[in-house]
Amino acid sequence: MMRKYLLPILALIGLLLAVAMVLIGNRQPPVSKPAAQSPVAPFASYVAGSGIIEASTGNILVGTPVPGIVVELYVSTGSQVKAGDKLFKIDDREQQAQRLLATAKIKEIAVRLAQARSQFELADSVSDKRAISVEELNRRRFAVKLAEAEQASSQAQVVQIQMDINRHTVRAPIRGRILQNTMRVGEFVQGGAPGAASMLIGNDDWLFVRADIDENDAWRVQPGARAVAFVRGKPTLHTALKFERVDPFVLPKKSLTGASTERVDTRALQVIYSFDHTALPVYVGQQVDVFIETNVDKLSPEAASTPSSVKAP
Repeated sequence: MMRKYLLPILALIGLLLAVAMVLIGNRQPPVSKPAAQSPVAPFASYVAGSGIIEASTGNILVGTPVPGIVVELYVSTGSQVKAGDKLFKIDDREQQAQRLLATAKIKEIAVRLAQARSQFELADSVSDKRAISVEELNRRRFAVKLAEAEQASSQAQVVQIQMDINRHTVRAPIRGRILQNTMRVGEFVQGGAPGAASMLIGNDDWLFVRADIDENDAWRVQPGARAVAFVRGKPTLHTALKFERVDPFVLPKKSLTGASTERVDTRALQVIYSFDHTALPVYVGQQVDVFIETNVDKLSPEAASTPSSVKAP
């Protein structure tokens, strides 16, 4: 009797399991909330771009006029400096030795000059001019002139060596903050173009935003247009921007956003705005989202009639 109903029962259980699995598989997964809300443009018509925060003076990569080993570091990352403050020092022991030799040579020439003057004054003070020939008197006079010239040349050499020594101490070109420092005492630094060991300085009292606008939207950007910057990850943090300038040369786009429609060969127009550093908790080098207002009424009728003039990018 039990065997008679066993197979139908097992078939019914299998059918119920299959229906349950289908229902579970077709169930819509819960929609995950984004980690951060996207910013909402405050303008009815606008263009958007990715902006890079930089110092108002530009991010200055400090170089050294001479190569050598760093022997002194006078600042650290984050230090505030004034124009002319010492930043770091390159080994100058060779120049110091040259200055010692040049200084000793000045003393030697000073003795020869004193001797030449004494001999000339002695010959010139002779009352009877027949006691010394004109030729001998001129020779002693010219010996004095030659010693004076040698003294002036030696003094100039000491000044030159001192200037070379001063070049080994690199000073701040502007008032600002040390934004980055990868130098270490004992490291060798290249002269001219900075290498791996370098120092970055800039004035961050007033910050600039360098916004990259896609070349397809460049024609919509109007100098002086209002703009707003949003902090990425926290769209409630935003500030109005002050227009500074438009760089008139369109560059290959370097700041990629990761969008699937983005092309590496896209070029971008760089629009520079500024704001007070206290307005946003951001740092130099940080990316922000920038929205620039466009006004189609100020565009030509031909441009305003195109769909792209009224649609957001």
